[in-house]
Amino acid sequence: MSEASPRGTYLVISEALRTRIPKDGTAEALPSEAELMREHGVSRNTIRRALKVLEAEGVLESAPGIGWRVVRGGDRRSLEERMTDLIAEDSLSVGATYPSEAKLCERFSVSRTAVRRVLAQMEGNGLLATVHGKGRTVRALPTPTVRP
Repeated sequence: MSEASPRGTYLVISEALRTRIPKDGTAEALPSEAELMREHGVSRNTIRRALKVLEAEGVLESAPGIGWRVVRGGDRRSLEERMTDLIAEDSLSVGATYPSEAKLCERFSVSRTAVRRVLAQMEGNGLLATVHGKGRTVRALPTPTVRP
């Protein structure tokens, strides 16, 4: 990776890896960590952080003796897309209470760390606001995006 990323190199790599995974989940395993290190020009720690992001989102799993492999079935959208789409799916309007961290962890079967990272992104993008004593509320409705 020749240029520093404002998002964090490991997040850029995790998104690049996500795009390599077929939407139908037919891929068996990813290249080895060593191959990914050479391909992206980064350290093993950076590659592992990128893989852990995808593992936390339920896209990949670590298979001892095999490496990292794609989890079969399930939703291939990123956690950020799924949590943003939840606003429309649950018919939430501006000012409505957004689900708690615990409910989001349960709903998406991901870690609290992964949920908090996306919540921070959503707040930064102006979609959510934290209200003392009330949790998070919807601040703005997401703009529809066209996905392949």
